[in-house]
Amino acid sequence: MPFTVSTALGFMLALSIGPIYGISYGLSLRWSLAVSTLAFLVLAAIAYDQLVRWAPPRDAGPLPAGPRFERLVYAAIGLGVVLVALTVPLVW
Repeated sequence: MPFTVSTALGFMLALSIGPIYGISYGLSLRWSLAVSTLAFLVLAAIAYDQLVRWAPPRDAGPLPAGPRFERLVYAAIGLGVVLVALTVPLVW
């Protein structure tokens, strides 16, 4: 279920916001859609790798708090980078 939700959110963000920002960066609509689709495919591959391929077995028990917190920090840093990248066209 987390893979499906993550992939759906990646699709929504990449293909709803991506073309608008691509056009504001000076790309044509065709290239904006192509880059947004590529971004979605990369996000889906990362989600698959993290949530399906390397997922711990169900009977492994809960994950320790250290790795969970580390993944949360990395996700927060990644979200911050994405938000800063989305505001760059608004500043120019």
